Amino acid sequence: MPYLHGTYGEFNKSIGLVPVATDTIPVYVGVAPVNLVKNYAEIGNVNAPLRVTSMTGVQSNFGYSADWSKFSLCEAFAAHFQNSIENVSPIVVINVLDPVTHKKTEATTKEVTFVNGRAEIASDTIILDTLALADKVEGTDYTVDYDYTRGVVILTDISVTPLTNVNATFSEVDVSKITETNIIGGVTAEGVYTGLGCVGLVYPELGLIPNIIAAPGYSDKVSVYKAMLQAGTKINGHWDAVVNADIPLTSNDTIAKAVKWKSDNDYSSERAKVFYPQWQLKDGTVYHLSTLATWLMCRVDGTHNGIPMETPSNKQIPAGRQYFGATSTNKGYDQQTANELNENGITTAVYWGGMNVLWGPHTAAYQYGQVSDGRAIFDNSIRMMMYVTNDFQREHALTIDSPMTKALADTITNREQEKLDALVAIGALIGEPVCEFKESENSTTQLMEGDFVWNNRLTPTPPFKSGTMKVAYTDEGFSSYFGE
Repeated sequence: MPYLHGTYGEFNKSIGLVPVATDTIPVYVGVAPVNLVKNYAEIGNVNAPLRVTSMTGVQSNFGYSADWSKFSLCEAFAAHFQNSIENVSPIVVINVLDPVTHKKTEATTKEVTFVNGRAEIASDTIILDTLALADKVEGTDYTVDYDYTRGVVILTDISVTPLTNVNATFSEVDVSKITETNIIGGVTAEGVYTGLGCVGLVYPELGLIPNIIAAPGYSDKVSVYKAMLQAGTKINGHWDAVVNADIPLTSNDTIAKAVKWKSDNDYSSERAKVFYPQWQLKDGTVYHLSTLATWLMCRVDGTHNGIPMETPSNKQIPAGRQYFGATSTNKGYDQQTANELNENGITTAVYWGGMNVLWGPHTAAYQYGQVSDGRAIFDNSIRMMMYVTNDFQREHALTIDSPMTKALADTITNREQEKLDALVAIGALIGEPVCEFKESENSTTQLMEGDFVWNNRLTPTPPFKSGTMKVAYTDEGFSSYFGE
């Protein structure tokens, strides 16, 4: 550092707004540039869940790249920690990129030139741990850092003899080697977890209950979508999470094609929300709507103390436009036309009410006039049911194996009824929900086995999906000319 005398000011790296903390836990599965993190293997950021709460934490644990087509998880990082509206945390991240296996066969050699004791290498595929300068020793002759804003490796000369032109050798990751199989992953008999299989590690390792599962850039693959649904159902045998998935843009540049693709590929689970098309910001950045929806669910839940009582539909997203692909001539559609997607269980984004908003409160199971189970109509309904069952299991987990006295049975019943009444009081439920411990649901055989069942009957508060004002013309007003 040079000699200083006085007061000074300089710009530091932008890190975004301080994130707002919520109780909703989204789990993202995909590809992160962990190759840009020194000693990444010691962090345990490959096929393992890690909790992050800021862009600083992201860069320290997963790296960052502006090329989301290669590193899909960076889209989620930007949505949660570089958002122009509000940053929201925490998120749980599962990266499947392994620099040991997903790398180019041949090493790269490049001559670097030091100017004023500094040299740069522009690359987001470099594996920093493999970088070496010919005949030089890191820490003695030079130091290595990475500028995530510009996407360059920074080499600083600290040697006794100034460095000039030096050959740098390094390995590079090859993300083309990552397939749907890597994202799907699983759990082996030996206890090796990979991809979506790592969702099962979130609770035992982090103590967090997953609420949402997203895989931007991969959820439009049918096999991945099915694996996401499986991963989000009875996690660890207990927890339930909703899935946010996209319809691919390829060959789907119209509403009719998107609706047909959704039907043909059975993207129709009540446990999922499906999105189309994508969203392009004014600076050209393109988001999957599933990513913006996941961020928005967390944000809206946060306004209700983590209770998913309100749909993310008709809530503000960053300013932009509908995106149908680089070669598409589709200029987009308005709110009324977007309803054609909504009535088929597809959520989109439009300009409405003076701002850009997510548009569509339904689950993927919704078909206008064809839904047989009311819980599948609105996203907040199924999420509220998941909230109630997850919360019951969480609260009474440590009560298991206690003596089940009549008093304990009554205590649990009364506690659950108390929570239902509280949800009514804040508007999350309507009517008079009831928690019952019924004899008809608890046979003597079951009780002998120590198995006890409670029944909840509840009605999640529906969203105000539409409002119509009917106006009739009358000639009665003309009498005012002649009346007193």
